[in-house]
Amino acid sequence: MPKRALIVIDIQNDYFPGGKWTLSGMDAAADNAAKVLDAARSAADLVVHIRHEFPTAGAPFFIPGSPGAEIHAKVRPLPSEPVVLKHQINSFRETNLKDVLDRHGITDVVICGAMSHMCVDAATRASSDLGYACTVVHDACASRDLEFNGVTVPAAQVHAAFMSALQFGYAKSVSTEQHLAGK
Repeated sequence: MPKRALIVIDIQNDYFPGGKWTLSGMDAAADNAAKVLDAARSAADLVVHIRHEFPTAGAPFFIPGSPGAEIHAKVRPLPSEPVVLKHQINSFRETNLKDVLDRHGITDVVICGAMSHMCVDAATRASSDLGYACTVVHDACASRDLEFNGVTVPAAQVHAAFMSALQFGYAKSVSTEQHLAGK
């Protein structure tokens, strides 16, 4: 029987309005992540929180020891839930995340958080590459406008592009409603 874990990635204060790196739709994504988190706790699934800190105080956001680097209150970890500290985009790189998942016999991961185009993307691809069956709860993730070669790409399009790529080859993509309904 599959064993499932919820990985909540980087839902930290700096991504919210008033933070150092505000994401588009972060409040709504966090509200959905909180629903997914409540369901995981009710199902007795393993919950792993990922918290990103840049290694230096000169970082643009997630400065070590700052309030902005703290996990947001909407998805605050319980004392029994592991929190993996990372300094890279990929939640598996130079962390104990794989060890935590393997120690609990996890076969399936559900992923939500931020940013869709960076840390969620990297963790989903790595999870799949490591053999975990992956589900991304797309409306429990957030992104921001990006710029490339003088072209601004709106956050909704950035998010859609990354979710479609993950769905194509790495993960099942579902809404919060679908996830809570077991679809």
